[in-house]
Amino acid sequence: MKIAFISISLIIVIILIFQIYFIMAKTETQNYKVIKKEKDFEIRHYPPAMMATIVMDAKSYKELSSPGFRKLASFIFGGNQSEKKIAMTTPVHMDINNSQSSMSFVMPSEYSKDNLPKPNNKDIKIESSPEEFVAAIQFSGYANDAQIKKYSTKLENALKQNNIEYYGNFRFLAYNAPYQFLNRKNEIIVSVRWEQ
Repeated sequence: MKIAFISISLIIVIILIFQIYFIMAKTETQNYKVIKKEKDFEIRHYPPAMMATIVMDAKSYKELSSPGFRKLASFIFGGNQSEKKIAMTTPVHMDINNSQSSMSFVMPSEYSKDNLPKPNNKDIKIESSPEEFVAAIQFSGYANDAQIKKYSTKLENALKQNNIEYYGNFRFLAYNAPYQFLNRKNEIIVSVRWEQ
């Protein structure tokens, strides 16, 4: 009984150490500037960024998340013509809709289209994202299709109440590894028409 208690305590301590590590680890995050902060959302300006994108016949977060992540992770873990490992960044972008959906990894800022290794998987496209203004709303915990829909609707209603014109799809941004249990961060964004 005492050995079992010690073993369980040791496992819990190891899990907590890993969770603290994930919270404290420095991962490059896509650059943006907050333009305006409201109670439930904020307006941001995103400059262009290099993205690795895969498009799939997925219609839900559940259908897109694991297979899309595996394909893009293969690219950054050496599945490229230089067999080079590329650092993981945040967030992972997902544009989920009823026809084709896409997942994108933001490439570290040191890379451009000229010096980024070419993916072995021809379905992965390397492109620069457009400069844009977006509205963003944040939520915590593990994401699923119901949460994504709930916060997309919440953001849409907030924008309508504030007379802010939006366009395009509501997109999901994931910031944490699946095995990070604590301090999880998710966001929904949508493009907005914004005058400086």
